[in-house]
Amino acid sequence: MSGLAIALALAAAVAHAAWNVIAHNVSRAGVPFLWWGALASAVIWAGAIPFTGGLGTDDLRGFLLGVGVSAVLHVLYMAVLQRGYQVGDLSTVYATARGSGPFRSVIIAMVLLGERPSAVALGGVALVLLGVIGIGLVDRDSSGVRRGVDPAVLFGLLTGVMIATYTIWDAHSVREWSLSPVAFMVGTTVLQLPFYSVVVRRRWASVWQLGRREWRRIIAFGILSPLSYILVLQAITIAPVALIAPLREVSVVLISLFGAFVLKESRPGLRIAASVVVVAGVVLLAF
Repeated sequence: MSGLAIALALAAAVAHAAWNVIAHNVSRAGVPFLWWGALASAVIWAGAIPFTGGLGTDDLRGFLLGVGVSAVLHVLYMAVLQRGYQVGDLSTVYATARGSGPFRSVIIAMVLLGERPSAVALGGVALVLLGVIGIGLVDRDSSGVRRGVDPAVLFGLLTGVMIATYTIWDAHSVREWSLSPVAFMVGTTVLQLPFYSVVVRRRWASVWQLGRREWRRIIAFGILSPLSYILVLQAITIAPVALIAPLREVSVVLISLFGAFVLKESRPGLRIAASVVVVAGVVLLAF
């Protein structure tokens, strides 16, 4: 895989980790935060469209189809993820989603998009995913005994399905219709606003209150969250989805290390060990 593609994917991971660290408290506000996040993202990045190749294509129908389907998939992804956080342990949901999603992306990219990563690259993918899941499970409480299906695991797997689905669709859209990643991201974000507006239609007072109180974090989200995905979309135009999808999950490592060394969270040794596994996977991907 090219050095540029690796650099783009790792930069995306840094941007993703950064907005999670900055806005992790306010993001728990749920849909009101998602509404502000979508609005801020669209407003901030819309001005960059003329300087980043416009739409990237003259096929307006292809652009609208691409962003329309992507918007629906992203809304469904957020709905399933939020539901998972309501019924299950956050770390378990997050780990299962971020690990199983890229795994499915790899399989689908090989089957539907015809990608054929080398055996060494697939070994790197396996290490990255193993480390990501290990990091997420560090904080899982193993003292209790749960009977039946763990809802955190169930919704984590469902969230992983949505991650794989929107990743493959977005990769197909950007490649098939030669769409600009910036325009594609802005279009997708704009079309998410009506869905979130319907959900918060009876809670506008709380929405405005959140905006006045947390406007700095909302702006940070509006810059960094779209940037992370724009970099991913750019990377998949020059490298296989099967390699970029797992590589972007290095953000989980960064957040885990932040928790271990800055927030002084539990089990720093296990976090570091899992992080080393991820780094080993990145090295294999680089070769």
